[in-house]
This record gives sequence, structure tokens and C-alpha cells, in this order.
Amino acid sequence: MKQIKHYIIIGIFFVIITGSLAHFLYDWSGNHYIVGLFVPINESIWEHMKLLFFPMLIYSAVMTFMFKDQYPCITSSLFFGIFTGTLLIPLLFYLYTFIIGKDIFILDIGIFILSVIIAFWLSCKLTHSCKSERYAFLLRSLMCILLICFMLFTYHPPGLAIFQDPAIAQTGSSSFPSKPYP
Repeated sequence: MKQIKHYIIIGIFFVIITGSLAHFLYDWSGNHYIVGLFVPINESIWEHMKLLFFPMLIYSAVMTFMFKDQYPCITSSLFFGIFTGTLLIPLLFYLYTFIIGKDIFILDIGIFILSVIIAFWLSCKLTHSCKSERYAFLLRSLMCILLICFMLFTYHPPGLAIFQDPAIAQTGSSSFPSKPYP
């Protein structure tokens, strides 16, 4: 139990650090098409959900490999954490911007960090209780659907506010280039 908590804490730092670096990776790569599938290509809330999703998915693969024999529920528990943490980002963003009427950068960072912590905390709790295993198929399906949506909507987003830069969405102009491919 102590060993898995140690890896959960490492995972929190791993996701916060790699997610923060991923925010800049698309620009650093020269706007490489493939890189853009895994990291934000613009300032939309949707794209920022990738900051938690992909680093935690990678770290979850490592944890599953290391602990699957000791903790048979670890995969479904981590998937629940990833799904919940990823969805918390837009939920908390839209909640606070609705309440205060504007976007505040430091709160956005706080939401990311809080979402990562909650995702791993839930994963840890569910790994020990094994309650997530009942929903293993559903959780795996949701992970696949979310992964496919990230791949599809990166360069072909629907015309919804979540896919637009919040600052630009307020002005009514589009945040997407007319030709999104490099």
C-alpha cells in the first residue's frame, strides 16, 4: 500500500511537469502535425484537456505494468482517474468563469493541478477498493472514445465553444486557422 502511494505521488508530479511542458511542445516542434495530436495546438479548453490525459495515460501504462499482479484493479482505477481528471478541467473552468465572469490564468493552472491530484487520488482509492473493476469494460471504452475524439477533433473541431480559445470565443471570431495542416 505504501509503495503504490509513493508511485501515485511521483505520478502527480510527472503529470504536472510533463503536462506543463506539453503546453509548449507544439510550438517547439515547429507545429508538427503528429505532435499536435497529443499536445495542445491552441488555447481551447478541449486542447488543454490533453495536458492531463496523455501524460497520465503514459504514466498509467507504467503503473499497470509494475503493479497489475499485486493490484488487479489498477488499470480500471487509473482509467477512472484519467477520465474524471480530464473532464474536471472543462467543468471547473466553465464553473468558475460563469461565476466570476472572466478567465484568470492562475485559476486555470490551479484547475489543472487540482484535476491531476483528484485523478490520482481517485485512482489510488479505487485501486484498493476494486470498485472500478465492475465498470472495466465501460472505462476502457470511454478511454478509447476520448482518445479517438482527441485525434479527430484536434484538426477538425466541431463548432462548439469548448473547441475555441475562450478569449476569442467571447469576441465571436474563430480561433482556428483556415488551413490547420502545416
